[in-house]
Amino acid sequence: MTNDSGSDAPGQPLSVDELSDRLRGRGLRVTGPRLVVYNTLAKQGGHRSADEVAAAITAAGPSLPRTSVYNALKALVDAGLADVVDAGPGTTLYEVRGESHHHFICRQCNALLDVPTEASVDGSLYSELPGATVESAQVILRGLCPDCTARPSARA
Repeated sequence: MTNDSGSDAPGQPLSVDELSDRLRGRGLRVTGPRLVVYNTLAKQGGHRSADEVAAAITAAGPSLPRTSVYNALKALVDAGLADVVDAGPGTTLYEVRGESHHHFICRQCNALLDVPTEASVDGSLYSELPGATVESAQVILRGLCPDCTARPSARA
């Protein structure tokens, strides 16, 4: 899947102090790998695989073992600091949690785009699930992106 190079919807990344407080608030230790992985993911923007995060860390300086990158990403997701982007089968993609948004996947070029939304996509949509606690939700839109729609062959 083609990943975008930036993200339109996420807000500003957390400062080290805010990030540390959020990790501790979830009962997690503040570790070097977690800080590096979060900051790398935030700097990259968009939707990134664990391998892309690991490669960016290596390019910037000393590398982290792939296991440490995967473990840090899991901890960040568990702490509500990052999200797994449901883009269908294939490589798992991550993004820093920011403002609520949907995702659009182009059926032709596989572009993954953020779709800003004014409505929160949290538990308020699912208030009729008695006894359930909805922690997150994702809306996936599929079709042709603007570039593919503009191509004459796409309209056929």
